[in-house]
Amino acid sequence: MDLKILSKIPYVLLIFVLWQCKEQKRIKKNTKPAVAIMAYYLPRAEFQPEKIPLEKLTHILFSFSHIVDGEMKFKNPDSSEKLKQLVSQKSRNPKIKIMIACGGWGADGFSEMASSEKGRQKFIKSTLKFIEDYKLDGLDIDWEYPGIPAAGTKSSSNDKTNFSLLMKGLRENLDTLNRPMTLSFASAGWKPYYKNIEINEVMKYADYINIMSYDQVTDSSPYTAHHTALGWIKKSDIIDTPTGMAVYAQNNDYEPLSAEMIIAYCINQGINPEQIIIGGAFYSRAWQGVPPTLNGLYQPNKGAYRSAGSYNNIREKFENKNGYIRYWDSIAKAPYLYNAKDSIFISYDDPKSLALKTNYAITNKLGGIMFWQLGGDTTEKDGLLEAIYSTATK
Repeated sequence: MDLKILSKIPYVLLIFVLWQCKEQKRIKKNTKPAVAIMAYYLPRAEFQPEKIPLEKLTHILFSFSHIVDGEMKFKNPDSSEKLKQLVSQKSRNPKIKIMIACGGWGADGFSEMASSEKGRQKFIKSTLKFIEDYKLDGLDIDWEYPGIPAAGTKSSSNDKTNFSLLMKGLRENLDTLNRPMTLSFASAGWKPYYKNIEINEVMKYADYINIMSYDQVTDSSPYTAHHTALGWIKKSDIIDTPTGMAVYAQNNDYEPLSAEMIIAYCINQGINPEQIIIGGAFYSRAWQGVPPTLNGLYQPNKGAYRSAGSYNNIREKFENKNGYIRYWDSIAKAPYLYNAKDSIFISYDDPKSLALKTNYAITNKLGGIMFWQLGGDTTEKDGLLEAIYSTATK
């Protein structure tokens, strides 16, 4: 500011002007997140491309493409137009990386495609064409899971080596394009998964490992628990509960699942923390027929309760409403809901738990945080993405 102009401004007003200048610089400086914020994205009515808050994301992963006849393609023709619409919005945040996520739960074709050099090259060639056709910035491989026939998918004992070869081939070919390409893959939040991949070899080629630190327990479980806990839950924390007694009667070496536990494990395996992305859930897991002990936590149940769903639905119909009371588990660093009248228990992430996950990523110098999936957020103020973004830009 010009000194001549400053001399003519009243002292009180001058202080205010200088404070405003400083505040504007602070706001401008802190709009870049301290870590990556990666959203998996399924088009939803409330989150059409033009309505997505792209300014609060560093990466958005359009979900999903699939392997069709050994090539990367969309099974749903509508997805092509939606992806084009998303890419057209990049002018609102030119720095955002728009990526394609290939695969997902129950998606088949990976094991067969990766089983030969010819199959891998066919897929890689189609992938590069796909990326160029849609003007994308990268790729996320969501193979669930190498060496494990999950959801009826085909698998092979050779998947372990073939996954490394696939990621190597993808990296080498992506690097031939005329702009930087991000390559990531989705991994499970439990240790046995890592016995089926050559993790240190794969991480030579991937920019990020997106750890799905959710679905730590599914709604088919006969006992309730946190499905997306951050805090490191120990054996001593659950051993005296119905869940603990049932689990340890079958396997005395069982380790309760949590984000902190699996991330520590991955780092001990040699993964660079800056390549690790912690996972958040924009959806819930719920059970019915749950007794009131511990407000339903770590208790038996009579089956899945399907009406809870996304966080948007939780916020609108369940959170401290209609007989549901929100509780906080300081060990798991996670919320849960219980309805004593209807005997229903719900596990989920909320703004507090996701702020803690984001802060955990920052404090431990991780690469960032991702979540499944953006369309589950509320469109009201103080939503989940807002909690992540505000924590990452403090």
